[in-house]
Amino acid sequence: MTLGVRRQIMGYDGQVMMVKVWFQKGAEGYMHEHFHSQCSYVASGKFQVTVNGKMKVLSGGDGFYVEPDQLHGLICLEEGVVVDFFSPMRTDFLQTEA
Repeated sequence: MTLGVRRQIMGYDGQVMMVKVWFQKGAEGYMHEHFHSQCSYVASGKFQVTVNGKMKVLSGGDGFYVEPDQLHGLICLEEGVVVDFFSPMRTDFLQTEA
């Protein structure tokens, strides 16, 4: 797990997974891609989010969508929480939570 980032799996089945992620100011979700669809809800804080080369600043109440295999990442500008939804579920997260 990245420094300043804490993740909690909230629930999942074979089709979908919900994950709550806490970010300290300055923490990064480094640029990456995966084959999952991802919908993310900014519950609190402020984040600079980049998806497929397009950058936006999002705050509590905002959300974003990441298509499969799109390069994406974020930087936490103000401490906050993001809730991520993945389809299909992220089996790799189960391995890191163990």
